[in-house]
Amino acid sequence: MLSWAGVRIFYSDQHEVPLPPGHRFPMGKYARLRQRLVDEQIVPAAWLAPAPLATRADLLRAHAPGYVDAVLAGTLDPRAVRKLGLPWSEALVTRSLASVGGTLAAARAALRDGLAGNLAGGTHHAHRDFGSGFCVWNDLAVAAATLLAEAAVRQVLVFDCDVHQGDGTAAIFADQPRVFTYSIHGARNFPFVKPAGDCDVELADGAGDAEVLPLIAASLDDLARRFTPDLVLYQAGVDALAADKLGRLAMSHAGLAERDRLVLAHFRGRGVPVVLTLGGGYADPIDATIEAHLATYRVAAGFA
Repeated sequence: MLSWAGVRIFYSDQHEVPLPPGHRFPMGKYARLRQRLVDEQIVPAAWLAPAPLATRADLLRAHAPGYVDAVLAGTLDPRAVRKLGLPWSEALVTRSLASVGGTLAAARAALRDGLAGNLAGGTHHAHRDFGSGFCVWNDLAVAAATLLAEAAVRQVLVFDCDVHQGDGTAAIFADQPRVFTYSIHGARNFPFVKPAGDCDVELADGAGDAEVLPLIAASLDDLARRFTPDLVLYQAGVDALAADKLGRLAMSHAGLAERDRLVLAHFRGRGVPVVLTLGGGYADPIDATIEAHLATYRVAAGFA
């Protein structure tokens, strides 16, 4: 049996998912990111391990049985598959189970070590009973709900900086006061129907470092007065990058790194454990996205 003592970062890129030619989901970024983290010695290789697969019981903490079973069995109707944005395959199921399992494992590691990560995850568009926007199941919601059910934590903060609102997470926890959902996102970007989270900060198209960073700093100060988490699930999407095809914002690499520094300094300075999840990033070529994800881990290494 694999021991995860000392492991802080989990990956699921060994599960290859076939996609049609020209599909815009950048499946290849995950393996390339992991390889560079090791090659450039940004994190110790001993910190990395394959993600465990989430169980059906894990998924049911946040998702409806009918939806979970339809994904597992491959019986989603065509409209549900179109909404998901990814063709169903057994490989997709396995990788999605690993993505959820990676965030749950990283959450347990963060409670032990203070900081941990999943080189996938941040699948915040998955709702209780449907998937959406390339998100099959909501790893953030499953991790939060599981640790609450186990009494490992009392309160969880989902701090979502992806350019797209965390609609699934907000909807799943709409009536759960022990989970606080924060999202800073493009006002006119996907999803076009945005369920209210506990704190939503909307950004105009073209917003860059000068607009975004002060808002994040102010949000952190405000949250410190409103909510005291035992764990932070940080959705560190990098699709706010100016080069991103789907982002519609104009942040720089330096600005995204400063965003990560602000978030990690705030929570780790308060002694709150943090889980990093990858979130979105759709630059073309994908190299700019990978660089931005690498920068997140370079910043995080200073707080480990």
